[in-house]
Amino acid sequence: MTEHSAAPAAPSTDEHDAKWWTLVAVCTGVFMLLLDITIVNVALPDIQSQLDASLSDLQWVIDAYALSLAALLLTAGSLADLYGRRRVFVIGTGLFTLGSFMCGLAQDVTFLSIARAFQGIGGAAMFATALALLSTAFTGKDRGTAFGIFGATTGIAVAIGPVLGGVLTSGLSWRWIFWVNLPICVLAISVALLKVKESNDPRAGRPDWLGFVTFSGGLGLLVFGLIRAGADGWGADVVRNSLIGSVLLIVAFLVSQALQKDPMFDLGLLRKPTFTGGLIAAFGVSASIFSLLTYLVIYVQNVLGYSAVGAGVRFLFLSAASFVAASLAGRFIGHIQAKWLIGPGFLILGVGLLLLIGIDPSDGWTHLIPGLTVAGFGVGMINVPLASTAVGVVSPDRSGMASGVNSTFRQVGIATGIAALGSIFSHEVAAHITSRLAGTPAAGSASQVADAVTGGQVGAVIQAAPPASRQQIADAATASFIDALNHIGLIAAVIAFASGILCLILIRQKDFVVQGGPQAEEARPEAAIAG
Repeated sequence: MTEHSAAPAAPSTDEHDAKWWTLVAVCTGVFMLLLDITIVNVALPDIQSQLDASLSDLQWVIDAYALSLAALLLTAGSLADLYGRRRVFVIGTGLFTLGSFMCGLAQDVTFLSIARAFQGIGGAAMFATALALLSTAFTGKDRGTAFGIFGATTGIAVAIGPVLGGVLTSGLSWRWIFWVNLPICVLAISVALLKVKESNDPRAGRPDWLGFVTFSGGLGLLVFGLIRAGADGWGADVVRNSLIGSVLLIVAFLVSQALQKDPMFDLGLLRKPTFTGGLIAAFGVSASIFSLLTYLVIYVQNVLGYSAVGAGVRFLFLSAASFVAASLAGRFIGHIQAKWLIGPGFLILGVGLLLLIGIDPSDGWTHLIPGLTVAGFGVGMINVPLASTAVGVVSPDRSGMASGVNSTFRQVGIATGIAALGSIFSHEVAAHITSRLAGTPAAGSASQVADAVTGGQVGAVIQAAPPASRQQIADAATASFIDALNHIGLIAAVIAFASGILCLILIRQKDFVVQGGPQAEEARPEAAIAG
C-alpha cells in the first residue's frame, strides 16, 4: 500500500483492487468454514443412525474439528507471520478441501472424526490468517466497511447452513454436507493466488513448538476428560487423571510463553482489558448458543421427529435473526463503540436462551421460535464488532497473533462447551430415567434406556420392550431428555450473561489503536470516550 505523507498519493488501481479481492478470498473461505459448522449440526442424527454412533461419538465428530483447529491456530498464526499470510491461507484451504473429501468417504464414525480433525488443521490456517489479511489490506473507513461485510458474510453462512444441510442430507446424503465445500474451496484458492497480496510480520520469530505441544496436549486432555465424564462419571480415574494432566500442561504452556522471547501467545496482550474482553466474548458465544445448538438439533429430530430439512427450516429463526442483526451491526460499527454492541448482544443472547428452556413434553417446535429469534439477534450483534475487536487493539503487523488467539478461544469454547454440556446432559438423562422408572417393571432397563436416549436409539429400545412397559419407557425417555436439555440450556444462559457483563466492564475504546479500532480518524469525538 502507498505510504502516508503530508500529501498522500492516490493508490493505484491495482492496489485498490487487491484489497477488495482480499476481502472476496477471505469471506469465501470463512463462509465455507461457518457453513460447514451449521451444516454438520442438522446432519448429526443421520450420521448417528447410519454410522451407529453414540452421543460421545457425535461429540467427537464436532470436537475433533474444533480441537485440532484450536490447538493449531496459534502455531498457524506464527507460521503465517513468518512465511506469509496468503501462502498459509492457500495451503490451509487446500488441506481443508482434502479433509472435506475424506469426511464424505467415511464408513465409520472413527474415520469421520479423524477426517474432521484433519479438516481442522486446514481450518486453523484459514482462521488464523483471515482477519490478519483484512487488517493488513484495509485502513480507515474502508476497514470498517470490510469488517462489516465480513460480519454479514458470517450471518449469511449461518442463515443458509441449516436449510442447505437439511436439503443435502434429506435429498442426497449427509456425505454431501462435506463435499459441497469442494467448489467453494477451489474459488477461494483461485482468488487468493491470483489477486491477494502477500504480507507478513518482519519481526516474526521461529514457530513456538514447545508452546504448540503443551497447549494442544492440555486442551486435548481437557476435552477428552470432559467427554469421558459423561460416560464414566466425574470421579472416574481416567477423567480425574485427564483433567489433572490438562491443568499441568496448560500451566507449562503459560510458563513457556512468559519465558520465551518470541512466544506464539504474547501474554502481555492480556494487560489490555479490551483484548481480554474479546477473548471472553469469543469463548462465551461458542460455549453458550453454539454448543447448545447441537443438542437442540437432536431434540428437534430425535424427539419431535422432524427430518434434517425440516429441522433446518425451523432453525432459520436463529440464522435469519443473526443475519439481520449482523447487517445492522455492520452499519453501526463505525459510529457505536464495540462494547455497546458486544455487551448488550450477550445480554440479548442470554434472554433468548432463557426463552428456549422451559420445554414441556407436550410442547411442539413452536415453543422454540421466540428463543431462537432473540438468541439469533444477539449472536449477530456480537459477531461483527468482535471481528474488529480481535485485531483492533494491536498494530497491523501483530494482527496474525491477535486474530489467531481470538479464533482459538472461539474453538476452545466450542470444544469444551459441547464436551461439558454433553457430559452434564448424559448424567442428567441417566439420573432422571432411573428416578422415573424406579419401582416399575422397567426399573431394570433404566441404564439401557438412558444409553438409548443419549445414543439416539430410543425408538428401537421402546419397540423391543414388553408391550405393557412401552408407554412408560417412552414417557420416561422423552421427559428425561427434555429435563436434561432444559438444564444445559440454563447453563448456556448463565455463560452468556456472565460474558456480557465482563465485556461491558473490560472493553474500552481507548485500547484500540487508530489503525485497527472500529472508530478510526473519522470517528465522532464523543464515540472515542473510553468505556
